[in-house]
Amino acid sequence: MKVVNLKQALLQAWKERWSDYQWAVNMRRFFPRGGATWDILNLAEALLEQAMIGPSPNPLILSYLKYAISSQFDDFSRDLCVQSLLEIMDMFCDRLSCHGKAEECIGLCRALLSALIWLLHCAAFYAEKVKETLEQAAAESQLKMCLERLEKMLGSTKNRALIHIAKLEETSSWSTVEQSLVKLGESLSSLSNSTLRSQADDCISLIKSIPTMLSVHSEQLNKTGFPTVHAVVLLEGTMNLTGETQPLVEQLMMVKRMQRIPSPLFVLEIWKACFVGLIESPEGTEELKWTAFTFLKIPQVLVKLKKYPQGDKDFTEDVNCAFEFLLKLTPLLDTADQRCNCNCMSLLLQECSKQGLLSEANMTNLIDKRMADREHAPHLKSAENANIQPNPRLILRAEPTVTNILKTMDADHSKSPEGLLGVLGHMLSGKSLDLLLAAAAATGKLKSFARKFIKLNEFTKHISGEGSKGASVRALLFDISFLMLCHVAQTYGSEVILSESSPAGEVPFFETWMLTCMPEEGKILNPDHPCFCPDSTKVESLVALLNNSSEMKLVQMKWHEACLSISAAILEILNAWENGVLTFESIQKITDNIKGKVCSMAVCAVAWLVAHVRMLGLDEREKSLQMIRQLATPLYGENTLQFYNERVVIMSSILEHMCADVLQQTATQIKFPSTGMDTIPYWNLLPPKKPIKEVLTSMFTKVLEKGWVDSRSIHIFDTLLHMGGVYWFCNNLVKELLKETRKEHTLRAVELLYAIFCLDMQQLTLTLLGHILPNLLTDSSKWHTLMDPPGKALAKLSVWCALSSYSSHNKGQASSRQKKRHREDIEDYISLFPLDDTQPSKLMRLLSSNEEDSNILSSPNRSMSTSLSASQLHTVSMRDPLNRVLANLFLLISSILGAKTAGTHTQFVQWFMEECVDCLEQGSRGSILQFMPFTMVSELVKVSTMSSPKIVLAITDLSLPLGRRVAAKAIAAL
Repeated sequence: MKVVNLKQALLQAWKERWSDYQWAVNMRRFFPRGGATWDILNLAEALLEQAMIGPSPNPLILSYLKYAISSQFDDFSRDLCVQSLLEIMDMFCDRLSCHGKAEECIGLCRALLSALIWLLHCAAFYAEKVKETLEQAAAESQLKMCLERLEKMLGSTKNRALIHIAKLEETSSWSTVEQSLVKLGESLSSLSNSTLRSQADDCISLIKSIPTMLSVHSEQLNKTGFPTVHAVVLLEGTMNLTGETQPLVEQLMMVKRMQRIPSPLFVLEIWKACFVGLIESPEGTEELKWTAFTFLKIPQVLVKLKKYPQGDKDFTEDVNCAFEFLLKLTPLLDTADQRCNCNCMSLLLQECSKQGLLSEANMTNLIDKRMADREHAPHLKSAENANIQPNPRLILRAEPTVTNILKTMDADHSKSPEGLLGVLGHMLSGKSLDLLLAAAAATGKLKSFARKFIKLNEFTKHISGEGSKGASVRALLFDISFLMLCHVAQTYGSEVILSESSPAGEVPFFETWMLTCMPEEGKILNPDHPCFCPDSTKVESLVALLNNSSEMKLVQMKWHEACLSISAAILEILNAWENGVLTFESIQKITDNIKGKVCSMAVCAVAWLVAHVRMLGLDEREKSLQMIRQLATPLYGENTLQFYNERVVIMSSILEHMCADVLQQTATQIKFPSTGMDTIPYWNLLPPKKPIKEVLTSMFTKVLEKGWVDSRSIHIFDTLLHMGGVYWFCNNLVKELLKETRKEHTLRAVELLYAIFCLDMQQLTLTLLGHILPNLLTDSSKWHTLMDPPGKALAKLSVWCALSSYSSHNKGQASSRQKKRHREDIEDYISLFPLDDTQPSKLMRLLSSNEEDSNILSSPNRSMSTSLSASQLHTVSMRDPLNRVLANLFLLISSILGAKTAGTHTQFVQWFMEECVDCLEQGSRGSILQFMPFTMVSELVKVSTMSSPKIVLAITDLSLPLGRRVAAKAIAAL
């Protein structure tokens, strides 16, 4: 085809689909320089005319126009042309909106980014030109015009949001922006006009803020107390000393982010909680646990917190600032010093300095200030007892000892069993064992400690030609390791003992016994379980040995077999006693034999008796309880094995824990010998004959009035959660929240409820989001309960729980405390929210019953497959209960927003979404908002409080192309 004029050239380009580059090459070929210039040809007019033929603009022809303009744009020498272009930009900046398709809105984003790049090039050009003396005035005038347009464009949050989307669409273009900023900055360095320089600096800082425009959150500066942090730390110190530090660190960081707590006050709240825990902990093991938690674990937690990005702040300065605040709380520090018999602050500061959390100078300064304060409190010095070693010092000394013991335990036991026995004997004296266990628990070494003792216990199975001395040592090694493991299981939970997997499928003896035979809180044992009915010949020989011998034989004795056979042997002995075959004197001789050499046999016998007594009638229990009493009374004879008194102390503590429930149920009293250890702390806390609902409501009211949760109330809430179940617990506490009408009380209630829910955050969140909220939102008779302030508070609580659960759930973190809890399946979440999208879920049926337009809402068209969300594009598993519940909750929220009727439930949904945005992290692709249907964005922007560009950016997943298109369409229409 011979090209005669421009129209023919355009037709040929369209037919052959030339690229913009091809178009430019061919145009130069058809219309060489010297002939008709492009201006004379009216190229721009011709291209625009051709592009506008048809129902929508022709993108190919428009691309030629864009290329033609771009080729002329970078020539800034034509001042009048540049000036005209800047004036044209005024028209666009004033009326920048788009109500077209998503693709067109994305086009607008790209156009804005291109305009920004051109303006930056233009500004840099004239900033350089200002340096030329002859051109200075004209260049300053042009630069001023250019900066005014930049200011106008960037002054609009909407424009910055659209540029933010374009930046994600075209990362290479954004690098051009960054390079242009550097170039402009260099050009401005020699600019004498301060007004222009200030204007340019403002524009540069606005451009630099675009990538982080979602992450700016103001901190709370009007509050000094943060009960959630306080309660989370108290809960962890009271119930989860053995837990890993990372989940606690992440939970604390989540609270800090959600409540926007300034770092110094955040660290201060952690220390306040530690000192309160120290002061109110019961004497004995609990006090040692709290000491280890405060002086060993919390410094490690702060070390991990230090690694989180702090912006331009220095975390060590925040720690120093927190200690400065803490120094002002003199009554708290004085009480802690009195309780611990030492200068707690000084020891803590030294430990923090060792961990790199404080500089030497700051540490010395703080220690001196505390010493000066203590001079004004002479009662502290007079109360200090020089003969009593303070627990904090003992704990800090115990930590390296734990490491040494672990190394000793790694040695070959067969080479020097007597030497090992000496080490174990030292561990049993006084409160050494509890000190070492607390230090091991706080530093994450307790599981390793337990594994070593299980290995030692297994070693004692091996017998080879032993003499009486070797048999005694082996018996003692078995007994001490068994008692220590029982004590660890009772003090820190049985999950510390359990191994992840045993080689060759062989489960160690102690694990088998503990899982099937050891009484624990919430575990009902069956006395007829096969584990209590071993080989009959072994039982008969054990009964004969216990009944006929003057004392227990040690040589060639298989202690693990004896411990497994003792339950069946005791049953035979009881039957013989019941039937008059054995006298009480014979029973005394038998029980003396059981407890005389090794205490572990007595522990195993009582474990079975506890299970047996539960099955007996009131008139049948006497002899079994009498036998427990006999076994619990130590034998003070000369012929006992080494370390008998120390072993009896541990045995008595173990038996007291085992028998506590059954003695209460049978109204029996057994006086256990004074052990020197604490009685069972936090046991039997519920008042008798008072309904548990009353206990729950009165306890919550007390906590709310006080404004913080103490250790005792945490244990009461935990007991109530066990007794009432997850749904009962959650539902009644939400009812209490919705009764509250005072604004300041509702906020405090949310902070405290969140901390209480940390007892089992995963299950309570599933209940709250999967049952309680849908019921409140779909039942019009309950909508009045969702008014402000309680409704707004419930929205806040729901978001906090959802974010925390989703965050820890994704990392597979559940504390040992939560793993241990019995799960009652309120309702299977898959059947509640079915995976088959053609079948309306129970949620949608609930929803449709209260809506005029029920057919639309309950139809498959509203199902999850068509209400597309980012989670589906990220292929998040919907078989997971939490994901399922979140997806359906957002589906319900979407339906409420799109419904024809509005009410307090609609307002609740707005509060919920506002809180989601407030708590959002910059670039959090995996947040709960990924479950929100994309269609919800257009509904949300209709709500006045949600119709802001920043909110649209926050609620859409901008890592997805579809997310960017949805956001661009919503923002462009604002």
